[in-house]
Amino acid sequence: MKDADRRGSPLEPQEPVRLQKALAEAGLGSRREIEGWIREGRVRVNGALAQLGDRVQPSDRIRVDGQEVRRRAAKRHSVRVLAYHKPEGEVVTRKDPEGRPTIFRRLPGIRDGRWIAVGRLDLNTAGLLLVTNHGELANRLMHPSRAVEREYAVRVRGSVSDQLLAQLVNGVELEDGPARFEEIVPSGGSESHQWFHVLIVEGRNREVRRLWEAVGCTVSRLKRVRYGNVILGARPTPGQWREVVGEELEALMALAELGPPVAARTGLSPGSSDKVPDKGPRPRGSAKPRAVASPQLAGRGLKPRPSGRR
Repeated sequence: MKDADRRGSPLEPQEPVRLQKALAEAGLGSRREIEGWIREGRVRVNGALAQLGDRVQPSDRIRVDGQEVRRRAAKRHSVRVLAYHKPEGEVVTRKDPEGRPTIFRRLPGIRDGRWIAVGRLDLNTAGLLLVTNHGELANRLMHPSRAVEREYAVRVRGSVSDQLLAQLVNGVELEDGPARFEEIVPSGGSESHQWFHVLIVEGRNREVRRLWEAVGCTVSRLKRVRYGNVILGARPTPGQWREVVGEELEALMALAELGPPVAARTGLSPGSSDKVPDKGPRPRGSAKPRAVASPQLAGRGLKPRPSGRR
């Protein structure tokens, strides 16, 4: 390779990278989402249909749904993260074939890239949903290997015995393998409708509901209140969002083991439901990749025995 070729552009990576990684760094989606596009035949590289495992160079031309992709290095990517309070009845998809409202209609405009949801909440689940313009950040926060904490407030119908709670933290068998809650804290309610705060680290599809169903309990309300170090708190109200900035954003990046974020110019869109960005709660202690628990789960809950499986 010639020296001139080695130098290249400082804005683009010079080594071949996996196609889904390149598109995630371009802000098009998470790696998992992009892998789905490749399987569906929506991605082409230099005119040829892309395959999983393809690697690309800066000189390669990539198209998604016929539109050419403008690439840039992740280190130059201005990272933005929003904490959106999803109400029940909204879906986490860009276009819904049934015409149901989507979370993306509520989000502000973005100059570069597009918003990517960090995981999903089902139609009947409310609470904290993180969205970002950084595909690699989204992928790392979602990936089971990172064990990022997700905390939920859950209301369960009927009586829940200590034996059932112990079973849930020590593990039950689901159709896609064993699962458990990392911690459970009783949070009031009545005999017929009891509230709990629960902690999971995998984020499988409908995992919280399926865990309770596995021990014969029905979930009547479900709300996510924390993802990693980001806490929902009193703001924003349902259907609104706030910008994750400052130390809160830095701690989130550290949790994903990514470098410090490049400062972003937000340019809030007219009609935004939350005009003033909120710095949010300040994580206690250092920004080590382990989120502090919210007060409900500050070591007071039922935890698995040391021999319990993960």
